[in-house]
Amino acid sequence: MGTRQFIFAGAAAIGMLASSAYAADDMTGMITGINRLNSTISIQQMQSGTVGASGGASGPVQEFKAKDAGMLEAVHVGDRVSFTTTEAGGAKTITKLQKAK
Repeated sequence: MGTRQFIFAGAAAIGMLASSAYAADDMTGMITGINRLNSTISIQQMQSGTVGASGGASGPVQEFKAKDAGMLEAVHVGDRVSFTTTEAGGAKTITKLQKAK
């Protein structure tokens, strides 16, 4: 009985670690580049928070792979967007992309 419980506890721990690798992040930013041939998009993320942040502060530009190439058709360089990403195996993928209002 002890071995069985140990195996189930180990499986549960592995499941929790694996699910954290697929956790979604909601962010906002401005599109700085789009490569529709490779289905990638570069976005400069907007800093969140108010403590010590200046009004127009922005973060580094990051490149993401689009989950669906069709989502890149509705956006252009310079658009402000809200987006959701996942990361698995070191690759960041955009799963949701919308123009900011």
